[in-house]
Amino acid sequence: METADRLFYQDGVRAVGIDRVIAEAGVAKMTLYTHFPSKDDLILAVLQYREERVLEFFRSAMKRHAGRNQDKLRAFFAALKDWFESPGFRGCAFQNAAVELADPAHPGTQFVRDHKRRFADMLRGLVEESIGRGAAKVAPAVALLVEGAIMTAVVQGTPDAAGVARDAAIRLVEGAKRA
Repeated sequence: METADRLFYQDGVRAVGIDRVIAEAGVAKMTLYTHFPSKDDLILAVLQYREERVLEFFRSAMKRHAGRNQDKLRAFFAALKDWFESPGFRGCAFQNAAVELADPAHPGTQFVRDHKRRFADMLRGLVEESIGRGAAKVAPAVALLVEGAIMTAVVQGTPDAAGVARDAAIRLVEGAKRA
Protein backbone atom coordinates (compact mmCIF):
# COMPACT_ATOMS: atom_id res chain seq x y z
CA MET A 1 0.00 0.00 0.00
CA GLU A 2 2.77 2.44 0.95
CA THR A 3 4.62 1.78 -2.30
CA ALA A 4 1.53 2.22 -4.48
CA ASP A 5 0.62 5.39 -2.59
CA ARG A 6 4.10 6.84 -3.06
CA LEU A 7 4.25 5.95 -6.75
CA PHE A 8 0.71 7.10 -7.56
CA TYR A 9 1.33 10.43 -5.83
CA GLN A 10 4.78 10.92 -7.34
CA ASP A 11 4.02 9.88 -10.93
CA GLY A 12 0.23 9.63 -11.23
CA VAL A 13 -2.28 6.79 -11.09
CA ARG A 14 -2.38 6.31 -14.86
CA ALA A 15 1.39 6.48 -15.41
CA VAL A 16 2.20 3.80 -12.82
CA GLY A 17 1.53 0.23 -13.86
CA ILE A 18 0.87 -2.76 -11.65
CA ASP A 19 4.20 -4.32 -12.64
CA ARG A 20 6.08 -1.30 -11.32
CA VAL A 21 4.18 -1.43 -8.02
CA ILE A 22 4.97 -5.14 -7.71
CA ALA A 23 8.65 -4.62 -8.52
CA GLU A 24 9.15 -1.71 -6.13
CA ALA A 25 7.10 -3.25 -3.34
CA GLY A 26 8.93 -6.56 -3.69
CA VAL A 27 5.74 -8.63 -3.62
CA ALA A 28 4.62 -11.52 -5.78
CA LYS A 29 2.10 -10.75 -8.49
CA MET A 30 -0.32 -13.30 -7.03
CA THR A 31 -0.07 -11.65 -3.61
CA LEU A 32 -1.02 -8.29 -5.04
CA TYR A 33 -3.87 -9.72 -7.11
CA THR A 34 -5.16 -11.67 -4.12
CA HIS A 35 -5.68 -8.41 -2.25
CA PHE A 36 -6.48 -6.20 -5.26
CA PRO A 37 -8.08 -8.05 -8.20
CA SER A 38 -7.61 -5.02 -10.48
CA LYS A 39 -5.67 -1.80 -10.69
CA ASP A 40 -8.93 0.06 -10.06
CA ASP A 41 -9.27 -1.82 -6.76
CA LEU A 42 -5.72 -0.80 -5.85
CA ILE A 43 -6.38 2.84 -6.77
CA LEU A 44 -9.44 2.91 -4.52
CA ALA A 45 -7.55 1.28 -1.63
CA VAL A 46 -4.68 3.73 -2.01
CA LEU A 47 -7.09 6.68 -1.93
CA GLN A 48 -8.63 5.30 1.27
CA TYR A 49 -5.15 4.83 2.76
CA ARG A 50 -4.14 8.34 1.68
CA GLU A 51 -7.21 9.86 3.33
CA GLU A 52 -6.17 8.41 6.69
CA ARG A 53 -2.65 9.78 6.28
CA VAL A 54 -3.86 13.24 5.23
CA LEU A 55 -6.23 13.52 8.17
CA GLU A 56 -3.52 12.39 10.58
CA PHE A 57 -1.09 14.92 9.10
CA PHE A 58 -3.56 17.77 9.62
CA ARG A 59 -4.51 16.63 13.14
CA SER A 60 -0.87 16.48 14.18
CA ALA A 61 0.22 19.71 12.48
CA MET A 62 -2.81 21.63 13.75
CA LYS A 63 -2.16 20.44 17.29
CA ARG A 64 1.42 21.64 17.00
CA HIS A 65 0.37 25.04 15.62
CA ALA A 66 -2.57 25.47 18.01
CA GLY A 67 -0.04 25.11 20.80
CA ARG A 68 1.34 28.46 19.64
CA ASN A 69 -1.88 30.16 20.75
CA GLN A 70 -3.50 30.05 17.33
CA ASP A 71 -7.18 29.32 16.91
CA LYS A 72 -7.96 26.10 15.08
CA LEU A 73 -8.72 27.78 11.75
CA ARG A 74 -5.40 29.62 11.77
CA ALA A 75 -3.69 26.40 12.88
CA PHE A 76 -5.25 24.64 9.88
CA PHE A 77 -3.80 27.20 7.46
CA ALA A 78 -0.39 26.95 9.16
CA ALA A 79 -0.60 23.17 8.65
CA LEU A 80 -1.59 23.75 5.02
CA LYS A 81 1.55 25.81 4.53
CA ASP A 82 3.63 23.07 6.18
CA TRP A 83 2.20 20.61 3.66
CA PHE A 84 2.96 22.93 0.73
CA GLU A 85 6.57 23.17 1.97
CA SER A 86 7.00 19.42 2.41
CA PRO A 87 9.51 17.59 0.20
CA GLY A 88 7.91 16.07 -2.88
CA PHE A 89 4.71 18.13 -2.58
CA ARG A 90 2.73 17.52 -5.75
CA GLY A 91 -0.63 18.89 -4.78
CA CYS A 92 -3.66 17.02 -3.59
CA ALA A 93 -3.62 13.31 -4.38
CA PHE A 94 -7.42 13.41 -4.56
CA GLN A 95 -7.56 16.31 -7.01
CA ASN A 96 -4.84 14.62 -9.07
CA ALA A 97 -6.64 11.27 -9.12
CA ALA A 98 -9.98 12.82 -10.11
CA VAL A 99 -8.35 14.59 -13.04
CA GLU A 100 -6.42 11.52 -14.14
CA LEU A 101 -9.28 9.07 -13.80
CA ALA A 102 -11.56 11.39 -15.80
CA ASP A 103 -14.45 8.97 -15.36
CA PRO A 104 -17.21 10.22 -13.07
CA ALA A 105 -18.41 6.64 -12.55
CA HIS A 106 -15.00 5.27 -11.49
CA PRO A 107 -15.04 4.13 -7.83
CA GLY A 108 -11.93 6.25 -7.24
CA THR A 109 -13.67 9.35 -8.53
CA GLN A 110 -16.64 8.68 -6.26
CA PHE A 111 -14.29 8.23 -3.31
CA VAL A 112 -12.63 11.55 -4.16
CA ARG A 113 -16.05 13.26 -4.13
CA ASP A 114 -16.84 11.70 -0.77
CA HIS A 115 -13.41 12.62 0.61
CA LYS A 116 -13.81 16.23 -0.49
CA ARG A 117 -17.21 16.31 1.22
CA ARG A 118 -15.68 14.96 4.44
CA PHE A 119 -12.78 17.41 4.19
CA ALA A 120 -15.21 20.31 3.68
CA ASP A 121 -17.15 19.09 6.73
CA MET A 122 -13.95 19.20 8.77
CA LEU A 123 -13.34 22.78 7.61
CA ARG A 124 -16.95 23.69 8.42
CA GLY A 125 -16.34 22.40 11.95
CA LEU A 126 -13.33 24.70 12.29
CA VAL A 127 -15.35 27.66 11.05
CA GLU A 128 -18.20 26.77 13.41
CA GLU A 129 -15.79 26.89 16.34
CA SER A 130 -14.99 30.46 15.32
CA ILE A 131 -18.45 31.81 14.54
CA GLY A 132 -21.06 29.22 15.47
CA ARG A 133 -24.10 28.61 13.32
CA GLY A 134 -23.21 31.31 10.79
CA ALA A 135 -20.56 28.93 9.49
CA ALA A 136 -23.00 27.43 7.00
CA LYS A 137 -22.83 30.67 5.03
CA VAL A 138 -19.04 30.96 4.77
CA ALA A 139 -17.68 27.42 5.19
CA PRO A 140 -18.19 26.49 1.50
CA ALA A 141 -16.19 29.57 0.49
CA VAL A 142 -13.42 28.64 2.92
CA ALA A 143 -13.32 25.13 1.40
CA LEU A 144 -13.01 26.67 -2.08
CA LEU A 145 -10.18 28.88 -0.86
CA VAL A 146 -8.35 25.78 0.41
CA GLU A 147 -8.86 23.82 -2.83
CA GLY A 148 -7.69 26.80 -4.88
CA ALA A 149 -4.69 27.34 -2.63
CA ILE A 150 -3.62 23.74 -3.13
CA MET A 151 -3.68 24.06 -6.90
CA THR A 152 -2.03 27.48 -6.80
CA ALA A 153 0.79 26.14 -4.63
CA VAL A 154 1.45 23.42 -7.21
CA VAL A 155 1.31 25.72 -10.22
CA GLN A 156 3.38 28.51 -8.68
CA GLY A 157 5.75 26.21 -6.80
CA THR A 158 5.48 28.30 -3.65
CA PRO A 159 3.62 27.95 -0.33
CA ASP A 160 2.44 31.59 -0.44
CA ALA A 161 -1.11 30.58 -1.43
CA ALA A 162 -1.67 29.23 2.08
CA GLY A 163 -1.27 32.70 3.54
CA VAL A 164 -3.46 34.32 0.90
CA ALA A 165 -6.20 31.75 1.51
CA ARG A 166 -5.83 32.16 5.29
CA ASP A 167 -6.21 35.92 5.10
CA ALA A 168 -9.27 35.66 2.86
CA ALA A 169 -10.83 32.99 5.08
CA ILE A 170 -10.24 35.05 8.22
CA ARG A 171 -11.87 38.08 6.55
CA LEU A 172 -14.89 35.94 5.62
CA VAL A 173 -15.16 34.53 9.12
CA GLU A 174 -14.76 37.93 10.76
CA GLY A 175 -17.38 39.39 8.44
CA ALA A 176 -19.77 36.57 9.30
CA LYS A 177 -19.19 37.21 13.03
CA ARG A 178 -20.26 40.82 12.60
CA ALA A 179 -23.31 39.96 10.49
